[in-house]
Amino acid sequence: MAHQQTIPVPGRLSEAGKRVYEERLKAVLEPDHIGEFVAIEPESGRYFLGESGLEAMLSAREAMPGSLFFLARVGYPAANKIGGRSLKKWVG
Repeated sequence: MAHQQTIPVPGRLSEAGKRVYEERLKAVLEPDHIGEFVAIEPESGRYFLGESGLEAMLSAREAMPGSLFFLARVGYPAANKIGGRSLKKWVG
């Protein structure tokens, strides 16, 4: 059975990951890595890049198997988007 970690305080991982990205990584990563994904371990500040979120997370888990990571997309406000198209345009 796989060991599953829980986040002690809801939102803590996300807040810490965003802070590390904004304060330490944004200026380093954005010039050359726009659109790539980055998995950030907030406590150490270590990060792992990948062409996909899965690739970044697999690299991170391999290097730091007992850690939790925040996933971001370099140069974007969110790693992924949820959306769709309005049916109003197509129906009538």
